[in-house]
Amino acid sequence: MAKNLRSELTSSGEDYLKAICKLHDEGNGGVSTQSLAARLNVSAPSASAMMKKLAALKLVDYSPYRGVTLTASGERIALETIRHHRLVETYLVEILGVDWDKVHDEADRWEHVLSEEVEAKMCAALGNPTRDPHGAPIPSLDGKVPRDNWVSLSQVAAKTCCVVRRISDERGETLRHLRDLGIVPNANVEVTRAVENEGVIHLRVGNRKRVLGVVPASAVFVELQDK
Repeated sequence: MAKNLRSELTSSGEDYLKAICKLHDEGNGGVSTQSLAARLNVSAPSASAMMKKLAALKLVDYSPYRGVTLTASGERIALETIRHHRLVETYLVEILGVDWDKVHDEADRWEHVLSEEVEAKMCAALGNPTRDPHGAPIPSLDGKVPRDNWVSLSQVAAKTCCVVRRISDERGETLRHLRDLGIVPNANVEVTRAVENEGVIHLRVGNRKRVLGVVPASAVFVELQDK
């Protein structure tokens, strides 16, 4: 059913479904047209018009004043698109050697045209990965996505040790900055100073002292370690 519906979608329609899926996970509820428009950098009227088209295809449940949620079919297409995106990012980094801060835009293009045959070969060549280079989970073929209990580095108290598990930011400049500081998936980090309203947190990354702004720190998700 979802496969047939996907053939009726434009790449823009898939982008909307993917954005709704991610916003729902972040907010645990219905997604407003305003938040969707902001995520996709489009006008609110454009977002509303697309919601009506997706609702007509029974891919979303939409009410102008109560927001939008994905139907089961819409969620399957969204997760398949996300799976394509994260597999492509992994392939570009691990097989082609592209820097991790340059793969997002390229994957945005590939995710819409990847065939099932190429997807299967790509997945096999990578050893069936479960995470992309930024630590994000790759949805399984049957649409299963693990739910992580990691916390934002910006919320970690001083004198706390943790391991970086995921970088959620898609902006290349942020990813390059974090990489230069050694803040990448599986890195060991200790928060040495975190004062509210200071705007930065002080860290020890490996054996090096680092200072990181609260904004980029909010894109870093970590697993807390027992002392």
